[in-house]
Amino acid sequence: MNVQKSFGDVKPTLYLVPTPIGNFDDMTYRSVEILKQSDYIFCEDTRITKVLLVHFNIKTPLRNYHIFNEKIQCEEIIKLLKEGKNISLVSDAGLPCISDPGYYVAKWAIDEGFSVISLPGANAALTALIASGLPNDKFYFNGFLSSKKQQRLKQLESLQDKMETMIFYEAPHRIMETLQDMKKVFGNRHICIARELTKKYEEYIRTDIDTLLENVQELKGEIVIILEGSKITNEIEHLNNLSIFEHYNYYLNHKLSEKEAMKKVAKDRNISKSDVYKEIISR
Repeated sequence: MNVQKSFGDVKPTLYLVPTPIGNFDDMTYRSVEILKQSDYIFCEDTRITKVLLVHFNIKTPLRNYHIFNEKIQCEEIIKLLKEGKNISLVSDAGLPCISDPGYYVAKWAIDEGFSVISLPGANAALTALIASGLPNDKFYFNGFLSSKKQQRLKQLESLQDKMETMIFYEAPHRIMETLQDMKKVFGNRHICIARELTKKYEEYIRTDIDTLLENVQELKGEIVIILEGSKITNEIEHLNNLSIFEHYNYYLNHKLSEKEAMKKVAKDRNISKSDVYKEIISR
């Protein structure tokens, strides 16, 4: 059992410090003070973080920590903690560890008995979610989908039946292809595109997938996709009140193959495919 008292403990500490996702005014006073008091700051890109440090007159030494040198720098951070140093870890924007490096060093530091303290602050996913107009009592954060189409489709297909509102990050050069894949997998659902959050050109597009694809050909900037969850439970309840043959025809009318339709009916009704097949051929 690991019990950590975050205040009043003098153990060397790894701080996970959020940075603004676009607007420097979102930096918290506490985050600035922790960065100033730390012995070292580890960051993804020293050029980006240096701009932030200059803005807030923070003179703490910078070292890099990114996905390509994570293992080596984990060892360096643990070594520094063992020397009694306090370390801050930041990402280029938002919370460390959320679609950014940080998990491995946090876990390692915890296993070594050091304090690991996260500070609250800017996060693109939650910022977009609460202003999306979509349900936010339960949600699923996916982060970035695969850049490879077939793998991306498989990832989306695995989420078809999720009832929670879903959150994705996407790059501008892939966004339209990803939206088309979402249409293919999910059909027409409510969606919110939040882009360039907290920046001058911040924009929310609240609509449905069909309308979005019909009216938008390009989206630029940092993009968060908030997607409506599945309502499959209600649909299945309705379908299960139909005859098996009507149930089967429903899926045929929605462009499924005969084999896929039978498989769906069997799954919906929790019966074997052979039972479905017998009912269909008896008609």
